Amino acid sequence: MAAPPSWQRHAAAAVVVSVSLLILVVAPSSTTAIGVNYGTKGDNLPPPATVASFLANRTRIDRVKLFDTNPDMVRAFAGTGIALMVTAGNGDIPKLATKDGAAAWVSANVAPYYPKTDISLVLVGNEIMDTGDASLISNLVPAMRALRAALVAAGFRKIRVSTPHSLGILAGASEPPSASRFRDGWDRAVFAPMLAFHRQSRSPFMVNPYPYFGYNGATLPYALARPDNKLGVTDPGTGITYTSMFEAQLDSVYSAMKKLGFDDVEIAVGETGWPTKAMDGQIGVSNADAAEYNRYLIGEAGGGSGTPLMPKRTFETYIFALFNENLKPGPVAERNFGLFYANLTPVYDVGLMKDGVKTGAAPAPAPAPAATVASAPESKAAKKDEVEAAAAPEETDASASTPAPSSVEDEGSSEATGPSPSSEKGDSTDEDKTTEEEGGDAPPPAAAAASGHADESSETVAKDGDAAGGGKTPAPAGAESHGGNLRVPVSSVLTIALSSLALVGI
Repeated sequence: MAAPPSWQRHAAAAVVVSVSLLILVVAPSSTTAIGVNYGTKGDNLPPPATVASFLANRTRIDRVKLFDTNPDMVRAFAGTGIALMVTAGNGDIPKLATKDGAAAWVSANVAPYYPKTDISLVLVGNEIMDTGDASLISNLVPAMRALRAALVAAGFRKIRVSTPHSLGILAGASEPPSASRFRDGWDRAVFAPMLAFHRQSRSPFMVNPYPYFGYNGATLPYALARPDNKLGVTDPGTGITYTSMFEAQLDSVYSAMKKLGFDDVEIAVGETGWPTKAMDGQIGVSNADAAEYNRYLIGEAGGGSGTPLMPKRTFETYIFALFNENLKPGPVAERNFGLFYANLTPVYDVGLMKDGVKTGAAPAPAPAPAATVASAPESKAAKKDEVEAAAAPEETDASASTPAPSSVEDEGSSEATGPSPSSEKGDSTDEDKTTEEEGGDAPPPAAAAASGHADESSETVAKDGDAAGGGKTPAPAGAESHGGNLRVPVSSVLTIALSSLALVGI
């Protein structure tokens, strides 16, 4: 058979190139996976197995953070491909600071489930520095070391260890970012050895920034990092003008770490989010505002642009929270941080659904109560009280534009936050050596932190800023993600291509 004329070959090539470009254009763009905080303070929530299946099959969420080690919840994620972060209770810390206590905890809470359940990170307590408990604070770093050593001894070298902090760990209001530092008394006694541990074990230093708790009516565009934000805050130390409160908060943490010589340690965001409801008349709280913040957050998490002081970094990030939890105490906002209603319907669309399903504004009827899964208290009520008051429309003080220290849940109990991805960095021989050095009995307890930190507990500022780093800005308020709208089945595209080729005689 004679070869087709050259013009036909060129035409065919053009068709192939055009089809290839068409596939790139119409195929749904991949949405960066994100982590969520999974709390269970509700009487209408679906059972853990249903939740795990939904997240694995219907969403792009690939990381989940639990506030405890509830067996039903941990087992539910077995084989799902979702990385799980579990939390050791605050009250467990003194025992975890001993070799035997840490080994017993790993035997009871990790060994029965791992590796079927991809436990990627264990959190030691939740915002311990805000508790004001000298015993917990002094035993925190020793507990982290002993737990890591116990995991290594059990053969679970990939599982990382961390502990979440509110922004109350920073001195003052953490502004400007370049001048930020850890609070006196904690910097050398607690954070220097803790950051040394993170460096050795290649685990992240976890913070819970909440711009929601640091904004008012005048600074809402800054808190939501709107593209047209005109209220940026300039750092006189660097000349950098910040248009995102979230990025300023992360850079404040980075500056404090750098002052101690640990600017190379990874930062993870254990909690951050925005409510859809709050007290009557509060500006900046609606489905559209929450969607705007979390859309920005998702872009930041995987965008790779980082922050002004940490360019090209990505941040492991967990949104607060998976569900609206109707039994949480405190202000209205406390019960309305959820991405999903109890019937698994999205509260708003930020592109996390694999099928691109969008949602309406009103919740659908909740399913009948499922098997109860009690989880440690996760209430952030106290923090929200302050925020809601701060967000009142009449407040226009420019000082509010600077991020306030954030704190997380007032869970004096043993719950912590944050699952981390399974692709940890702890598999190398070097890591094994460093973790072996950390093994054995925990070192002497660090000196107790300076007094006075209790009044800045996570209850007051817990959520002011969290989000994964990145450089993307959010879509305008009310805008919906259209990542799932440009879908054309590949089979249809290929059919068009083959038909085109047939027309040119190939």
